[in-house]
Amino acid sequence: MSAEKFFTDHQKEVIRKAIELAEEKTSGEIRVHIEQKCKGDVLKFAEKVFGKLKMQETKERNGVLFFLAIDSRVFAIYGDQGIHDKVENGFWNVISEQMEKSFQKGNFTEGLAEGITMAGSQLAKYFPHQKNDKNELSNEISFK
Repeated sequence: MSAEKFFTDHQKEVIRKAIELAEEKTSGEIRVHIEQKCKGDVLKFAEKVFGKLKMQETKERNGVLFFLAIDSRVFAIYGDQGIHDKVENGFWNVISEQMEKSFQKGNFTEGLAEGITMAGSQLAKYFPHQKNDKNELSNEISFK
């Protein structure tokens, strides 16, 4: 199954809506990217995708990428430098652990939506939503 067909249109909309709702709480920018395979270290691979998607170009450097490689059965959460300058070590661990529990049950849509929601709530503590916030990155899932 191709990465683009891994989720139904309805599931894609659930994920996109989770991004939209999370971003209503924070000036942080969230994206989801799905690929077939991941070669090598998943976090390093996610970092490359982050760069290709130009996610480092947000005003506050507060972009977050949820990366999932379906055939390789791996995922990563990669946050930009602005986030890491403000948060403690292990910031993403609780979110990753919760997502992994859902993924192990085959609940990929729910796992992503829950992780995105949790990230939005956590980011709101460091990057609260401002009245003049602009949506700097697409809320659509990207695929390769």
